[in-house]
Amino acid sequence: MSAAALDRATPRVSVILVNYNAGALLAEAVAAVLASRLPVEVIVSDNGSGDDSLALLRAANLGDPRLTILEQGANLGFASANNRALPRARAEHLLFLNPDCLVGTETLARMADFMDGRPDVGVAGCLVLNPDGTEQIASRRSIPNPWSALERILHLDRWSSGARERRLDLRRLPLPTRPVEVEAVSGSFIFVRRRALEEVGPLDEGYFLHCEDLDWFVRFQRTGWKIALVPDVNVIHHKGACSRSDPVAVERHKHRGMERFFRKHQYQAYPRPFSTLVVLGIRAHFLGVRLALLGRSLIDRVVRHPRRTRAQKPGLDATER
Repeated sequence: MSAAALDRATPRVSVILVNYNAGALLAEAVAAVLASRLPVEVIVSDNGSGDDSLALLRAANLGDPRLTILEQGANLGFASANNRALPRARAEHLLFLNPDCLVGTETLARMADFMDGRPDVGVAGCLVLNPDGTEQIASRRSIPNPWSALERILHLDRWSSGARERRLDLRRLPLPTRPVEVEAVSGSFIFVRRRALEEVGPLDEGYFLHCEDLDWFVRFQRTGWKIALVPDVNVIHHKGACSRSDPVAVERHKHRGMERFFRKHQYQAYPRPFSTLVVLGIRAHFLGVRLALLGRSLIDRVVRHPRRTRAQKPGLDATER
């Protein structure tokens, strides 16, 4: 049996990527996965992209049997598109990877080796870096609660030096030197044990975009599975490649996800009046963000297409000018 046929027959890791107009980055991300030193399969679940990302992907891979493309025909959301790819995945290890996230040739093998040595871990993540090499905030984080979220929104966390106060941004703390248990890892790179997924269940499709990963992490932990960060493995994440075209819609989905997460996992833990205020606060915050984005868009249009001054208007004589 050829090496390609063997890779197709026995993948050690199934990699699922949800694509929505990721452009050339999609083909680059898939190529990086296929260059891994262990047997892999790649499943691209496309959410009705209108750009050339799929054409570029097909041209780059020329029928590689390790690649499967599922065209959903519409934007189903992140959770649903991932879940529809699950029946095609055959490996014991599954990686849910953003299409703007680039892995190294050793990344998947090292993550699989870690998971094989830690049967108590259901989910693992790695250090996620910006293209300039700086650490992204989502690499290591805790599950947010109303207090930590408020500190983050009001920028009060910049005045706190302790680990607890900076729970939504741990980048100023020393990077662990070995794998450690965490509450959450980056949603751009979620390495999952199949047995754990089958026990916990797939992503909650009630989320369209954002917070479905946090919801999943809470469910894994409540089911008894540990979540780990492997800090000596890293990937490069070109953040936001699939969500730049309509920032207002992205913020709408993000805030709806925040509200759903709070109602599902935290609402009952607080007095009802307080929980109601939290929900209203989430909605008010979205309104503020939306107004800010609309204002920024208006300013950009004015700067790019300034109105003609009165001196430029036709039909004015010298005295009017």
